[in-house]
Amino acid sequence: MKVLVINAGSSSVKYQLIDMTTETLIAKGLCEKIGIAPGSGHMKHSPQNGKPAYEVEIALPTHTDAIKAVLEKLVSPEFGVVSSLSDIGAVGHRVLNGGPKYAESALVDASVIKDIEYFIPLGPLHNPHNLSGIRACIGAMPGVPQVATFDTSFHQTMPDYAYTYAIPYKYQEKYHIRRYGFHGTSHKYVSQEAVKLLGAKAENTRIITCHLGNGSSLAAIRGGKCIDTSMGLTPLEGVPMGTRSGSIDPAIVEYIADSEKLTVAETLHLLNHESGVLGISGVSSDFREIEAVAENGGEPLYARANLALKVFYYNVMKYLASYYGALGGADAIVFTAGLGENSAEARAEITKPLAGLGISLDPEKNKVRGTVDITGNGSKVRIFTIPTNEELMIARDTKAIVER
Repeated sequence: MKVLVINAGSSSVKYQLIDMTTETLIAKGLCEKIGIAPGSGHMKHSPQNGKPAYEVEIALPTHTDAIKAVLEKLVSPEFGVVSSLSDIGAVGHRVLNGGPKYAESALVDASVIKDIEYFIPLGPLHNPHNLSGIRACIGAMPGVPQVATFDTSFHQTMPDYAYTYAIPYKYQEKYHIRRYGFHGTSHKYVSQEAVKLLGAKAENTRIITCHLGNGSSLAAIRGGKCIDTSMGLTPLEGVPMGTRSGSIDPAIVEYIADSEKLTVAETLHLLNHESGVLGISGVSSDFREIEAVAENGGEPLYARANLALKVFYYNVMKYLASYYGALGGADAIVFTAGLGENSAEARAEITKPLAGLGISLDPEKNKVRGTVDITGNGSKVRIFTIPTNEELMIARDTKAIVER
């Protein structure tokens, strides 16, 4: 079966076509600047079969136009990778929030679409655009199974005491306010890969996964199931990130709003888009640029860049230690995503204070990129770097749902 994976954002559609017989990538690409301005739009299509890549400025007024352009390129004689759309067995869609209802991916039908619409208040910036991608594919590929894979599904196994906030309980019931967690597809993928590296059965493992990048989250996983995760009702909670503040004293919202004469919405925008390591460093939301300034820059940005990194490392370390306690120990720690996979410094600084728990990495192995066991001599916990592959996880889920 060939599965088309669609990730529809506010003004973009990312896609991959994967042959699930061998789990081989056949083609990938991106449509962006969708609906930004009349005539605007950009498409890049990259076949993986030796055919040339295709890149062009193209009018993309809607997501439907973008999906149409993608499908045309997939079957194009010059740039295509399949002879006809009938070669595509299913489409898997990334959807941000499935609320408390979906603990796994779901075959899209009218009721699933209605549910995604219902949970738009829980994912107002993502769910509507995810729906646009689903509807565009249904219209362009009638009869082809569509599967929704929710970022929140993997975390639905959390016990009630882990996802319940200490607010009046009536609001949890009335507005579905609870911890949902995100990056679930990534946490699921790398934890399953870690189980393979451990050579164990999933039900016998305790794994802490660290998805670290511009958006960052951690998850505690026992027996292959999530028991806690750092993001909450929204992706704003947890560790500091590229531009997100992470967890802060809630009273800060009122204090800043009153002091700066801002609305709640304006203050939340500040916490989502102007905070995190960007807000502390004044340099960038890109950890690579912050690391460069922290190593070579002059005052005052040198000091602030170093502070931003220390705040980030410290907070990730605290979550790691707390999840070690929640799990009653750990068999493995996994680092993944842009920073987690590529920054030896970040991994070293985060794990250094955990030596008291018997956790250490090998400095030389830590320099190697890819899927690597970087466990130090005598460490009680295995430490891995595993590149995430959310698209493949979505394709696996899609195939499993369709073949039931």
